[in-house]
Amino acid sequence: MSEAAIPALPRQAVLVEPRHFELRQAAVPHPAPGEILLQVKCALSCGTDLKFYRRGHPLFSFPMPFGHEFSGVVLEVGQGVDAFRPGDELMAAPTAPCGECFFCARGQENLCVQVIDTMVMGAYADLLLLPAHVAARNVFKKPSTLPFEEAALLEPLSCVVHAQAMARPEPSETCMVVGAGAFGLLHVILLKAAGVRTVVVAGRGDARLRWAAEMGADRVIDARREDVASQAGALNGGYGPDLVVEATGQVSGWESAVRCVRRGGRVVFFGGCAAGTSLQLDTRRMHYDSLTLLAPFHYRPADVRRARDLLVERKLGAGRIINERRRLSELPQVFDLLEQGDVLKCAIIP
Repeated sequence: MSEAAIPALPRQAVLVEPRHFELRQAAVPHPAPGEILLQVKCALSCGTDLKFYRRGHPLFSFPMPFGHEFSGVVLEVGQGVDAFRPGDELMAAPTAPCGECFFCARGQENLCVQVIDTMVMGAYADLLLLPAHVAARNVFKKPSTLPFEEAALLEPLSCVVHAQAMARPEPSETCMVVGAGAFGLLHVILLKAAGVRTVVVAGRGDARLRWAAEMGADRVIDARREDVASQAGALNGGYGPDLVVEATGQVSGWESAVRCVRRGGRVVFFGGCAAGTSLQLDTRRMHYDSLTLLAPFHYRPADVRRARDLLVERKLGAGRIINERRRLSELPQVFDLLEQGDVLKCAIIP
C-alpha cells in the first residue's frame, strides 16, 4: 500500500468558461456512506476534455471541474465500504450504471439513464471524491506493478474494448483506422494485440503518423497527400478493408470511413461528432453492398473489467501512448500542446 496524506490546501482545476480555467483551492471533502476519497496520483488528458475546453458541453454547465481519467491512492472511505481501505492504490472508471433501468435490464448499461448525468469530473486536482455507485461497480485495486499512468488509461481503454466487442475483428482481416489521435492509436494497439493480420492508419501530421507506426500500424496513409479512399480500395487484394474504425469525431471522417470499407464490410463510428451535424449516405451502396454500420457509445461494466485485465496483464504496452508529463500547475501548457497536436496523451501529476 502507498502512504497518502491529505494536502493542507487541496487544488482543483475549474473550467470557468471556454478556454478559461482557474486552479482553485477546495475544501477537503469527506466521504458519505459508500464513497471513497482519492488522492489523485495521475490524471490523463483526453480529447473530450479538449472539447470541453474549447466549447463546453451541453450536458455540463459552467463553472465545472474537469478531467475524468485518473488513478490514485485511497485517503478515506465512507461507511459501508469494505473492499478498500486507506493506502490502497486504485484504478477506476468515472461512471457506472444503475443496474435497474430499461437499458441496464437489456445489457445496454452504456445507455443507462444515469451514466453521463452522474459522471465523475474533477480529476485535474489533488483530491477526488468517488460516489457510491462508481465505488461499488467500477473501482479496482491497482497492482503495485502497474504504474499509475497506465492505470489511468482504464476509462479510454474501456471505450475501445466496447467498440471492438461490437465490431468483432478477426485475425484474418484487414482493418483501417481513420484518425491517428490517442483513441485511434488505442484501437491500433488493441487490434494488433488481438492478432489482426493487417492494420492500416489514415491520418494527418508527420508526428501522428510516426506514432501510428510505432504503435504497430502495418501501414500509414497520409491524408494530406494521398487519396485515402483509393489507397483503401487497393488493400486486401483490391477489395478494401474488412473493418474501418472512424476515430476523428468529424463528419468528414465518418464519410471517409463509409467510402473506404469493402462490400460486405463493417464501419465503426467511434468518434462522436458535434451536435446538429448529419451524415449523408449512399443508400444504394448501403443496401446492395450489404454494409454494417456500428455506432458504439461509452462502455459497460464488462468492458471495464476486460480493460482492467488487459492493463494488469501488461501485454498491450498501452503506456506508450502517454508521451508527455506535466504538473497540475502547468495545465494551461498542457492544453496548448493538445491544441497544437504535439502530444497524444499527457500525464498530469499533481
